[in-house]
Amino acid sequence: MKSNYNVVNNVLGWVAFAIAALTYLFTMEPTASLWDCGEFITTAYGLEVGHPPGAPLFMIIARFFSLFAPSPAQVALMVNAMSALASAFTIMFLFWTITHLAKKLVAVKGEISKGNLIAVMGAGMVGALAYTFSDTFWFSAVEGEVYALSSLFTAVVFWAILKWENVANEKYANRWIILIAYLMGLSIGVHLLNLLAIPAIIFVYYFKKYKPTRNGIIAAFSLSVLILGVIMYGVIPGVISIASWFELLFVNEFGLPYNTGVMFYAAALIALVVWLINFSIKRGMVVLNTIVTAFVVIMIGYSSFSMIVIRSSANPPMDENNPDNVFALLSYLNREQYGDRPLVYGEYYNAPAVDLVETKPVYIQKKDKNNKDRYVVASHKQQYKFDSRFNTIFPRMYSSRANHVHEYEYWGDVKKNNPIQVGDGETVYKPSFGSNIKFFLSYQVNHMYWRYFMWNFVGRQNDIQGHGDILHGNWISGIPFIDEMKVGNQDKLYPEMANKKSRNTYFFLPFLLGLIGLLYHYKSSKEGKQDFFVVLLLFIFTGLAIVVYLNQAPYQPRERDYAYAGSFYAFAIWIGFGVMGLYQWLSKKGPSVLTAGAVTAVCLVAVPGLLAQQNSDDHDRSGRYATLAYATNYLNSCDPDAILFTYGDNDTFPLWYAQEVEGIRRDIRIVNLSLLAGDWYINQMRTKAYDSDLIPMSLTADKVEPGIRDQVPIVERLKGQELLSEMIKFVGSDNDATMVETQSGKKLNYFPGRDVYVPVDSLKVLANGTVQPEDADLIVDKLEWKIKRSYLYKNDIMVYDIIANNNWDRPIYFSVGMGVDSFLGLEKYFQLEGAAYRLVPIETKPERNEYGHINTELLYDNYMNKFTFGGIKDPDVYVDQFHILTVNIMSFRSNYCRLASALNDQGKREKAIDILDRCMEELPTNKIPFDNTLIGFIQEYYRANATDKANALLSDMAQQSYDKMNYFLSLDAQRANAFKSEQEREVRVVQMLLGLADMGEQTKLREDLQLKFELLFTAASGE
Repeated sequence: MKSNYNVVNNVLGWVAFAIAALTYLFTMEPTASLWDCGEFITTAYGLEVGHPPGAPLFMIIARFFSLFAPSPAQVALMVNAMSALASAFTIMFLFWTITHLAKKLVAVKGEISKGNLIAVMGAGMVGALAYTFSDTFWFSAVEGEVYALSSLFTAVVFWAILKWENVANEKYANRWIILIAYLMGLSIGVHLLNLLAIPAIIFVYYFKKYKPTRNGIIAAFSLSVLILGVIMYGVIPGVISIASWFELLFVNEFGLPYNTGVMFYAAALIALVVWLINFSIKRGMVVLNTIVTAFVVIMIGYSSFSMIVIRSSANPPMDENNPDNVFALLSYLNREQYGDRPLVYGEYYNAPAVDLVETKPVYIQKKDKNNKDRYVVASHKQQYKFDSRFNTIFPRMYSSRANHVHEYEYWGDVKKNNPIQVGDGETVYKPSFGSNIKFFLSYQVNHMYWRYFMWNFVGRQNDIQGHGDILHGNWISGIPFIDEMKVGNQDKLYPEMANKKSRNTYFFLPFLLGLIGLLYHYKSSKEGKQDFFVVLLLFIFTGLAIVVYLNQAPYQPRERDYAYAGSFYAFAIWIGFGVMGLYQWLSKKGPSVLTAGAVTAVCLVAVPGLLAQQNSDDHDRSGRYATLAYATNYLNSCDPDAILFTYGDNDTFPLWYAQEVEGIRRDIRIVNLSLLAGDWYINQMRTKAYDSDLIPMSLTADKVEPGIRDQVPIVERLKGQELLSEMIKFVGSDNDATMVETQSGKKLNYFPGRDVYVPVDSLKVLANGTVQPEDADLIVDKLEWKIKRSYLYKNDIMVYDIIANNNWDRPIYFSVGMGVDSFLGLEKYFQLEGAAYRLVPIETKPERNEYGHINTELLYDNYMNKFTFGGIKDPDVYVDQFHILTVNIMSFRSNYCRLASALNDQGKREKAIDILDRCMEELPTNKIPFDNTLIGFIQEYYRANATDKANALLSDMAQQSYDKMNYFLSLDAQRANAFKSEQEREVRVVQMLLGLADMGEQTKLREDLQLKFELLFTAASGE
C-alpha cells in the first residue's frame, strides 16, 4: 500500500494545485491593483527600487514573468499570474503537509488501510481547499503583491522539515536543513514573515532527535527564538552594519575609493566561512559544519539584495531612498524613514518629552577639497527622551497623535485616576497598566487579529473598514441569534449593507471543523501530540506573535489581515484534521471505506464548497480595470509637460505603474509630497525622466542634505509681502544673519515673513494655455497668500521652490485626493480640470471643501471624452469599499455635479443633463452607494428641466434614507445612541429632499414622502 499511497498522494496534491490555480487565474485582476501593487509591478518591470526594505527576489521573479507579456498592457496580468501560481503551489504543499501529518496517526509500520487512505487524502483536500477559498488568502492570490510568494516560502519550508523528518536518521539527511536555510535566505528578499516558521521547524527537529523533557522543551524554545532573533536583528542588518564599519575605515582612514572596505569585508567573510567549513570537515564537526553551511546559504539567498544596490547605482527613474552605498542600504533595510515603536519598554502616549537627543550619525558620500572619496556626517538621527515616570513594560499605547489617543482611551477604558505633576505644575494622568493590557486585548488581539481570524472561518459582515461600530467590518456567522448579539438586529438591515457581495456567512462550519481537528490532533498519539505543538507554534508565531511585534496603533490605513495569513494556514491544517476526527469517531459505527468517503464528501461541500460559494462574487476581480482607469484619468487631466503633485500611496503608485509600465503620459512629472522630504528624492527631481524634463529648483543639493532644513520655523521679520523666489533665496542662505538659534543650540534658517506672492505674466499664461481665452478677464496680477503655520517641513519648502522657479512655464497640478493642508494656502488659485487641480492666476473662493475655478468647456471635454472608470458599471464587476474611497469616486460625483451646476448657470441645460447622465451611467447607484452628492444631482436635474430623472433619483434616495432610519430605529437604545449622528444626518437628507420636491413643484411626491416618514416615526414611537 506504500507505493499506492505515494501515487495517490502525489496525484491529489497536483489536483489541489490545479483547482487553486484555475480559481486564481480566472479571478485575478487583469491590471494593477490598489495599494503597493502598482509600485511592485513597476519595480519588477523596470528592475527599479521600491520602498524600504525592498523585495528584490520578488522583483526578479516578477520580471521573469513579465517577459511573457505580449505587450506592456499585459505586464500586470503576468505578475498577477505569478501570484496566482505561487498561491496554487502553496495549496499543493499544504495538502502534502496535512497528509504527511495525518498519515503518521493512522499508518502502522508504514502501511495504511484503504479506509485510512481515503480519510488521509480527504483531510488533505478539505484542509487545502478550505484555505484556497478563504477570504484573506484568496485576496492576496489574485494581485501582484509579495504575500502570495511569501506564503509559498512558508509552505515549502514547513513541508521540507517534514521531509527531513522522514529521513532524519539517514545519511545526508541534513541536506534538507541546508535547503530550508537557503529558502529562508531567499525569503528575506520577498518578506520576513517566512522567518516565523523557525520555531516550528526547531521543534520538529527536537522531537525527532531528542526525548522530550521539560528542560529540553524550554531549551528548544529558547534556541528557536534566539535563531529567529539572530537572523532578524543580526544577520539581516548586522552583516551590512559590519560592512559599513569596514567601509568607513578604508575610505575615511586609509583614503581608499568608495566600496573598497565593502569588497575587503566580503572577501574576508568568504575566506572565513571557507576556512570554517574546511576545518569542520577535517575535524568531523558535523554541527559546526551544518551551522556554517546554513549561514552560507542564507547569505547566498540574502544576496538578492545586491540587486537593490546595483539598480540604485544605475539611477533608474524610481529609486526610493537611493540605497547605492552601504550606509544608505543599511538605513533602507532598517526602514528608518518610517520611525520605530517601543516593544518591550517605553512611554505612554501622553508622556511629556523632556529632551531631544542626537543618536547615530547619517553618512553621505561627499568629495573632500582634494577630490578624494569621503563619507561625511550630514546630520544625526534625533530621538525624544520622555519623562521616565510615564514609561512601562510592554507599552501598547504609545502614539501621541490625537485620533490615536482618543481610541486608546476608548479601547483601553482609560481612567483619569493617576495624576502626575509635570513641568510648571501641569497635571497629566498616567494610564494604568491595566488599561494598557485592556487595549492590547480588546484592540490589538481581538479587533486586529481575532476579527480577521473569524472573517476567514466564521463569516464577514462586509469589506468596509471597521473601527469598532456594529455596521462595518465585523465578523458574522449567518446564525441570527449569534449575529444579533454581535452586530444587532439583522432583519431590518438596510439593503445597501444587507446585499453587499462581501457579506459572507459560513455558519461557523470551517471554525468548528478546525476546532474538531485541533482537539483530535491534541488527543492523538504521543507523536501526534508532538506534531500538534509544532502546528500550534506555527499558529502562534504567525498570529499572536505578529500582533505583539507590530504593536499597531488605532486607525490603520487599511485592514491588516494579510499579515496573519500564516496563522490561518496553520488552522487550515486543523480543518483537515477535522475530517480525521470525524472519520475516527464514525468509523466505529460503520464500514471504514464508506465512512471515510462520506465524511470527506460532506466536509468538502460543507467547508471548501461553502467558502467558495460565499466568497466567489467578491473575490472575482477578473473584469476590474478601475485602478488603471483612475490613474489614466489623473494623468489625462493634465496638460502636456505638467508637474503633478501627489501625496499618498494610492494616488501615486497607480500613476507610476501607468507611466512606467504602460507608457501612459510619460511627459508628466509626478512629484510625491511625502517623498519630497528626502534629499534623495529632491535630487531625482533634478533629472530628466522619460519624456518629462527635470524640475528647476533654486535650492541646490547641499542645501537639502539630511538634517538640513528638515523643519524650518517661521519667525516674522518683514512686514508686507515678499516675492516667493526671494523668500526661498533667503531660506537657502547660510549667512549667520539669516539664522536663529534654538534651545538646543542648533542654528536654523527661518522665514522672513508670512505674506508672499508670485507675479503673473498675463500674456504668457494666455499664450501657453494656463488660462483659457474666455477667462482672460479673471486673471489676477499676482498670486498672494499668507503662510499660517508656525513652521514648514522640507517638502513644503520644495513645493514653494518649484512654484517660484517654474515662472508659469509648465502646468502645475495638485491631486484632488490631498488634504487641504497639503495645498499650502494655494487652493484659492486652483482650477478643477478633472482629477487634479491646476494652479492658475484666477482667484476662486473655496466653498464647502470644494476648490477651484471651473472652465466648463475644458472640464466638460475631460469628463465626457477622456475619463473612463474601468468597468465599474458592469454588473459582474465587484467594486470594493477601498475603490469607492481611494479611487475618489465620491469626489468625481461631486465634481460632475459642480460642472452640471456651472453649465446650468450658463443656460447649457442639455450639456448639464449629459454630464449628470454620464456620471449616473458610469457610477450607478446599484454599484456605488448613495451619498449626499446626489442631492445636488437632483437639484441640477430639476434646474435642467429633466423632471422625470430628478423625481426617480429623489424617490430612490428617499427610500435609502427610509431603510436606514428604519434600521436605526429598530436597534436597542444603547446601539441606537451610537448612530444618533447618522439618524440626524438622514433626517436632514429627508428635509432637503422635501425641499427639492418643492423646488421641482412635485407636490404629490412631497406629500407621499412626508406621509411615509411620518408613519415610520409613529410606528417607532409605538403610537
